[in-house]
Amino acid sequence: MPSFDSISMTIIMKLFPASFFMLIIFLYTGLAFSQTPGVSQTRNAHQELACDIFRELVEINTTVNMGSTGAAEAMAARLRNAGFPASDINVAGPQPQHMNLVVRYRGKGTQAPILFIGHLDVVEALRQDWSFDPFKFQEIDGYFYGRGTTDMKNEDADLISNLIRLRQEKFLPERDIIVALTEDEEGGNANGIRWLLANRRDLINAEYCINPDGGGGDIKNGREIIMAIQTSEKVYADFTLETHNKGGHSSLPVKDNAIYRMAVALTRLAGYDFPLNLNETSRMFFERSALIETGQVKADMSAVSGLPVDTTAANRLAKISPGYNSQMRTTCVATMINGGHANNALPQTVTANINCRLLPDDNIEHVTAVLKNLINDPQIELKCNYAAVPGPLSPLRKDVLDAVDNITASMWPGVVVTPVMATGATDGKHLRSAGIPVYGVSGMFGDVDDVRAHGKDERIGVKEFFNGVEFMYRLMKTLSSGSATGKK
Repeated sequence: MPSFDSISMTIIMKLFPASFFMLIIFLYTGLAFSQTPGVSQTRNAHQELACDIFRELVEINTTVNMGSTGAAEAMAARLRNAGFPASDINVAGPQPQHMNLVVRYRGKGTQAPILFIGHLDVVEALRQDWSFDPFKFQEIDGYFYGRGTTDMKNEDADLISNLIRLRQEKFLPERDIIVALTEDEEGGNANGIRWLLANRRDLINAEYCINPDGGGGDIKNGREIIMAIQTSEKVYADFTLETHNKGGHSSLPVKDNAIYRMAVALTRLAGYDFPLNLNETSRMFFERSALIETGQVKADMSAVSGLPVDTTAANRLAKISPGYNSQMRTTCVATMINGGHANNALPQTVTANINCRLLPDDNIEHVTAVLKNLINDPQIELKCNYAAVPGPLSPLRKDVLDAVDNITASMWPGVVVTPVMATGATDGKHLRSAGIPVYGVSGMFGDVDDVRAHGKDERIGVKEFFNGVEFMYRLMKTLSSGSATGKK
């Protein structure tokens, strides 16, 4: 930018009216601000496109009762208008109300395709629970608000806008890029990934998958600190404990009480920890997380990342954080209990729900046996009500890890990249079970102390959204360029 000495400033002030002079200063400072690092106040065409698509998606209600077909068709129209051949755009699904979008960006075909997935459906949001209409996209004080702004219409907009950007740039990848935006990830009976695997696997078959719903960055105290790559998920399971008793009048209590019997069983469960069992992902998680820690925590993370695992260090970490504990073992916890039928009667039936999250290499048979042995009461029936299909650990790929490392270092210097095992669940588990490795990767950062997904006034930072879009643009180009290798 030009500099102005005192003589130049004096001449300008004499030649131009004060109001015009103020306009020049405003334009000068505005231009200088727009050239500062990061996302500027003046949005470029790619950012405007991403924001416009984001707005359209948020304002289409895709809760389970509404279905996602409207959003799938809206994105298909965007792609057709951008010049994608109709033959490469598929809207398909089990029911008219529950359709999925799959688009293929054609490359040279020298390598197998890469699949990128996202889900279009969102959790229900009631107007009376929010400060404003949850299905009205709003930008307020540096945040985008609306249902799905973090889970996960931000990523859907990210993927579609970047496909359009790559086509506008006439980018020709070495391998095809497939993007699938699907239905019923949050709930319902029309899960899109399962349906596509069963009915149209040809549309989504790929060497591996990038799932933005499973990764991303953490902000702590206003600073980006860590970028996670999800390589595995725990396996969800629900067990029911049930006991029966003849009951009787509450004025004539006896020691054989169904509630007391269940309380004893739950107390045994509360005092039990499944054995420590770290895998490739969890060991690297602690190894890399140690880089941003200090003191005893840093020493303990380093100790558990090696072989053999230092059990003393692992148990210290488990005590200070439920998150650390869940990375190292299968967990089971009581989540619901129901018993009795009247205030003045001894209970006849008591039930409890036990929710378990199994490590990827654990299994239902083993957990069932552990729970039966732990409860050790023949009058309490144990039954597994639901167990998700387990998916194997996705092996760490050098090309994926290197790409995320390099892009993160260029955009957020000092942020640590680490693989992570998700304690919750995404659609990635279905693909892993079908033999397609999945890596949860996202450039969207969120505050670890202000998580609003599924909750009131869901939001994402404006800067964080645009940076995330740019991150995914670079990742798509890097992974599809053919210059990387999957070898470790």
